[in-house]
Amino acid sequence: MRLISIDVLKEGMVLARTIWNEAGHPLLKKDVVINERIIQRLQQLNIHYLYIDDKISEGIEVEETVPTVVRNKTISTIKNSFQSIDGLSPVNASYVLDQQSKAILSIVDELLSVVSGNDEILTILTDAYLFDEYLYQHSFQVTLYSIAIAKELGYSAEDLRIIGIGALLHDIGKLMVPKEILTKPGRLTFDEFETMKQHTRYGFDLLRNLHTISLIVAHCAFQHHERIDGSGYPRGLVDFEIHPFAKIIGVADVFDAVTTSRVYREKMLPSQGLAIVEAGSGTIYDARVVNALKMSVVHYPNGVILKLSDGRRGIVSRQNTLDPAMPWIRIFEEQNQILAATYEVNLVDYPNVIIESVEADYVVPSKIE
Repeated sequence: MRLISIDVLKEGMVLARTIWNEAGHPLLKKDVVINERIIQRLQQLNIHYLYIDDKISEGIEVEETVPTVVRNKTISTIKNSFQSIDGLSPVNASYVLDQQSKAILSIVDELLSVVSGNDEILTILTDAYLFDEYLYQHSFQVTLYSIAIAKELGYSAEDLRIIGIGALLHDIGKLMVPKEILTKPGRLTFDEFETMKQHTRYGFDLLRNLHTISLIVAHCAFQHHERIDGSGYPRGLVDFEIHPFAKIIGVADVFDAVTTSRVYREKMLPSQGLAIVEAGSGTIYDARVVNALKMSVVHYPNGVILKLSDGRRGIVSRQNTLDPAMPWIRIFEEQNQILAATYEVNLVDYPNVIIESVEADYVVPSKIE
């Protein structure tokens, strides 16, 4: 299967992965043949990338770390837990959330089991799932990224659990932000952004009153927008003042935000999102956390076409767990000439070769489609 931009999707192509709706039902099933009506529908749904089956990518598979059934069940549980406190006063919300803590802990334990029991690089396919409410999907994905980062950093099982809970609940304060601000499709005004920033304090006040969950979780909600140079909010804390767990969740939060589709912004591919985070490494983000993220997640998803600095072009065929930035590639073009037979290379064996660009919008010549 091959990852392509919807901009180059055309009639006759075959969908390689099912696209699911919020209820966990298939919206478009694997193997459906694309037509103009489907293309228009995908554009309306704000889908930017999807997988197709074609000759050049034959045999290349993509498996998400968390099985679809687990993802759907988990996000449904997150939604139910969050909706149960939506609109309540802080005191009542804390009480109800305490009653929901068993379900929350169960979610985190299941995700811990999935991530900890998998030595592969974390793969999350955000465009394969459509959710009307961004908050639930985001909370799920930030939890996965945070657990993966913490695992790479060597945290204990108990710490991993607290980090997972902190990540799952890091944005719960947004339930107390006015809906018109939370769902506004365009850029927020200064006053609107000041209101949005209060979600960290709302989350802290809600979570610190829980009896069944560690107080550290409340600090994760409070501090996940703090930055080590003091430029974050709400208190402008600096490096040593920020809890290490909040530093992890803060990086995971940014990475997921830029690599997930929004109404007002096209998603970035993982390599682009990592570049954004890495640009702040050691200045606004903890360098150890950034490095752990880079070692934990897929940089170049299986099935995406890459252009190399030596004039070759290929499609990512499998990941390299020792260096996620250097995957295996199936070469199909050299110096703008399509090869009669493809071959695979491990980029680790070519330290002087640079990945010049990710080409999800590459149009494969018809003779090799």
